[in-house]
Amino acid sequence: MLKLDHLAIIAPSLEAGADYVRATLGVDMPQGGKHPQMGTHNRLLRLGADVFLEVIAVDPEAEPPKRRRWFGLDDAVAVQAAWDEGRRLRGWVARTSDFAGVLARHGDLLGRQETVSRGDREWLFAVADDGSLPCGGVAPSVMDWGVRGNPAPSMPDLGFQLKNFHIQHPEAAMVGKLYADLKIIDPPSVIEGEHFRYYAEIDTPNGIKLIG
Repeated sequence: MLKLDHLAIIAPSLEAGADYVRATLGVDMPQGGKHPQMGTHNRLLRLGADVFLEVIAVDPEAEPPKRRRWFGLDDAVAVQAAWDEGRRLRGWVARTSDFAGVLARHGDLLGRQETVSRGDREWLFAVADDGSLPCGGVAPSVMDWGVRGNPAPSMPDLGFQLKNFHIQHPEAAMVGKLYADLKIIDPPSVIEGEHFRYYAEIDTPNGIKLIG
């Protein structure tokens, strides 16, 4: 089984991502950390007891990684183009306690196992050889936090809660079947629409706000 772990804003820079969240949700996102295996860094915002929002970007101070970066971040032109089109929330991550089993069944779609770290945390993450998002971002990236579990409980609670998470797609039935095949618990609600994109409704101290 797979379950929503966190939402990912894929940004051309960490500063741009933080600025977008500040303008949209009215909060300065707390610092996250660096991922030395991927050459990236992030900021994190708790959205509930076991879910959070991540802004992730290439870390310009990091050594180039030995492999392609995750979340498609090596394709700077595509990242910037999506950003300029207003598509900022472009990925999400699902967690599982049966990481090997999930990859045995769906490794062609989700990628290969990598060990990734941030600070004193280390976890398993599936990444395609070319670093691209699974199924162009329609499918979630998959991870296993290990015994320490999701870090949201240790993040400061700033009063933000995920209320709803949607995917709009021109082939809604295909997306629904994909999520069923992956055995995702409470997947994003699938909405028929002309263009593929995500939306998340966030309950903030100043009311419901929409990120996408």
